[in-house]
Amino acid sequence: MSHQTVIVLDFGGQYNQLIARRVREQGVYCEVKPYTTPIADLRAMSPIGIIFTGGPGSVYDPAAPHAAPELFRLGVPILGICYGCQLLAHHLGGRVTPAQDDAAREYGKTETSFDTDCKLFRGLPAESVTWMSHGDYMEKVPAGFRLTAHSAACPNVAIADEARGFYGVQFHPEVNHTEQGAAMLRNFLYEVCGARGDWTMEDYQETAVRRLREKIGNGRVLLALSGGVDSSVAAALLAEAVGSQLTCVFVDHGLMRLNEGDEVEAAFSRWDIQFIRANAEDRFLARLSGVTEPEAKRKIIGEEFIRVFEAEAKKIGTVDYLAQGTIYPDVIESGAGDAAVIKSHHNVGGLPDYVDFREIIEPLRMLFKDEVRALGRELGLPEYLVTRQPFPGPGLAIRVIGEVTKEKLDILRQADFIFRDEIAKANLSGAMSQYFAVLTNMRSVGVMGDGRTYDYAVALRSVTTSDFMTADWTRIPYEVLDRVSVRLVNEVPRINRVLYDVTSKPPATIEFE
Repeated sequence: MSHQTVIVLDFGGQYNQLIARRVREQGVYCEVKPYTTPIADLRAMSPIGIIFTGGPGSVYDPAAPHAAPELFRLGVPILGICYGCQLLAHHLGGRVTPAQDDAAREYGKTETSFDTDCKLFRGLPAESVTWMSHGDYMEKVPAGFRLTAHSAACPNVAIADEARGFYGVQFHPEVNHTEQGAAMLRNFLYEVCGARGDWTMEDYQETAVRRLREKIGNGRVLLALSGGVDSSVAAALLAEAVGSQLTCVFVDHGLMRLNEGDEVEAAFSRWDIQFIRANAEDRFLARLSGVTEPEAKRKIIGEEFIRVFEAEAKKIGTVDYLAQGTIYPDVIESGAGDAAVIKSHHNVGGLPDYVDFREIIEPLRMLFKDEVRALGRELGLPEYLVTRQPFPGPGLAIRVIGEVTKEKLDILRQADFIFRDEIAKANLSGAMSQYFAVLTNMRSVGVMGDGRTYDYAVALRSVTTSDFMTADWTRIPYEVLDRVSVRLVNEVPRINRVLYDVTSKPPATIEFE
């Protein structure tokens, strides 16, 4: 099936892929392309609309990324967001300058007023909160544009040339903090671009299966199956595409949660796939001995994953492709395009330059976590797999702060189980997106049974999020935290202090390392 397509043109902002997710939420297919993509390639995609993303630069800086002038002559509607809005102004005859004396410089939640006669804001409240993050100011609006939104500090928060279908907003409609952001994007897609909403996860499945069959042919595929949502959905998708040509390897690196290795093996015993469990705990712990730096841990674990896969591949014969459950957030945080590296992921930045397979296949690379879950349901995966708590590829190694040892892992396994057990008993698991325990590298003085202790502090972390790009810390009831704390210090040796993390993302990440 042919889809209507929107192009998200990437100018290097940190949350650019989030825009793509918001577009696809509205039932419209989109692809993210770097701003350097040749005009001929963009034109060949026959887009119904183009969205300019934010970015860290200033448009008046000659070294900053700029839009090709031909973009404005394609006859395609354009929405510029933050830096993208300033690009519109800069290229079409306006003037952008640094904000003077803090005037018009805005960051965070901002009360904003809108002209609801503008198509972008039609049917929306005349006033609502937007999320601002800009230090530059549109001093002069281009000819043909009118002002369509303002705030107390900034008179030109949004501009529009509706005759050409050009719109610009200084705020970020893609983030949840912008109250009407989703509705604004929907207006752009449907009212301005004429979208039909012809992209569904069912259709994505059909397209992905067809492309995988074409690519793999008669080749054999080896998949790293952790039992998490991403690898499980990737396995189901590949099984649908190539069936018996797929071999799934579960690497038990000794960094799993309590009893999780056995649970993963049991869960996949019913599937018509070749399941291999490679027990490699000693190997991983030996490589991690003495290592404390988080990025070093991730790189080591990534490399060991590949080495184990190579060893298993030799046992089963020729393997043509290595498949991974890489998804968009992995790519973003590992540094995509001009975006900053937040942390590398074992299935992205940890891969060695040379891999003993023909090619790596990543069938979920364009999907966000909620989309992966939706695809899993389309593929008929059981709900307990589709809704499984996210668990990082490096496992508990990045939830043990500092050096990773068998003793620390065993302490953390028990602590994490108790935390998850009490959350389940309180019927709170459905209200949380991710929750876990972390064994800190901090030891502190305590008293137990009238005796002095000097033991570890455990940190509890829980977040709620719709996209895992941003997240808020969960307000767990005090009585639940109290029960968890009492159980931890009484049931788990070497723990004498319990902490709760009340930091959102950003500025923190979801994981500690």
